Amino acid sequence: MPLDVGKAISAPPVRTDVRWDEHDVRLYHLALGAGVPETDPRELRYVYEGHEQGLHVLPTFGVVAGGTGGVGFQVFDLPGVDIDLANVLHGGQEITVHRPLPAAARATAVTRAAAVHDKGKAAVIVQESTLLGEDGEPLMTQRNQIFVHGEGGFGGERGPSERLPAPDRAPDLVIEIPTLRQQALLYRLTGDWNPLHADPATARRAGHDRPILHGLCTFGMSVKAVADRLLGGDAGAIAGCRTRFAGVFFPGETLRLRIWDTDDGYRLTATAADRADAPVLTDARITAR
Repeated sequence: MPLDVGKAISAPPVRTDVRWDEHDVRLYHLALGAGVPETDPRELRYVYEGHEQGLHVLPTFGVVAGGTGGVGFQVFDLPGVDIDLANVLHGGQEITVHRPLPAAARATAVTRAAAVHDKGKAAVIVQESTLLGEDGEPLMTQRNQIFVHGEGGFGGERGPSERLPAPDRAPDLVIEIPTLRQQALLYRLTGDWNPLHADPATARRAGHDRPILHGLCTFGMSVKAVADRLLGGDAGAIAGCRTRFAGVFFPGETLRLRIWDTDDGYRLTATAADRADAPVLTDARITAR
C-alpha cells in the first residue's frame, strides 16, 4: 500500500510508555565503546553506577530509551504509513535536549509525522517524538528524516535542504576512534534488531559485503567524543545535536572525526579512515548550554 500523506499528517500522535534504568544506560554506553581504558574515571562515569559523580547519561541515549531501538520510530504505527521497510533509509537525526536525561525513569514518547516532503523518487517523512518525564514535562525532542524510496512524486513540497557544510578551513580537532568487529552486535542489544547489522545474507542483499554499523551508533560515538574532549566530560552540558547519515561504516573500522569550533556550536564530519575517508556523517553540529 502506498504512503497516504494526508492520513499520516492528520493522524493523532502515538503515545508509548517508555521505561529505563541504569542497566540500560550502561549497556548503551558500552555499545558505543565506552569503558576504554577500563580504569579511567572519565570512562567509568558512563559505565559504573558507583562513580563519585553519578552515572552520566549521553542525550543520544534517548533515541533507544525503553529498548525500542529508537523511541521516534512509532511513526510507522500511524495511519497511512503502511510502507515496506526495505525501502526505508534513515537520512538524518536532530535532538533538542530540554533537560539532562536521568539514569532511570518512567516516561512517555509522543510521536507524530510532522511533515512529508516530496523529493521526486522518494518521500521524506519528518517524524517528531518528544520524550516526556514522569512529571509530564519534556526531556528531549527528536526529529528524524526517513527517506522512503518509490513514494515520491505526489506533488508535495520538497522541503528545506537543511545542509550544514563544514567550514572552509582546517579542523580544530581530529579524533580517531577504533571500533570492535562485534560492535554492531553489541549495539543491537539496545533494541534495534534490523538484521542488516548482523546477518551477512541480509547485508549482501542490501549491496554490502558484510553487516554495517548502525548510523545512530556512529552518531552516539561522535557526541560522546565531543562531550569528553571539549565539554569536560559533562554530558548534561549538551543542548542539542544533529547529523545527516551520508554513508555506511563497517564494524572494526576506525571512525575519523573532524571538529570545528564555530559561533553556532561544534561542527563535525565523520569518515571511515580505513576507506580513504569515505563519508559517514555530514552536516553535523553539537551545541552546548
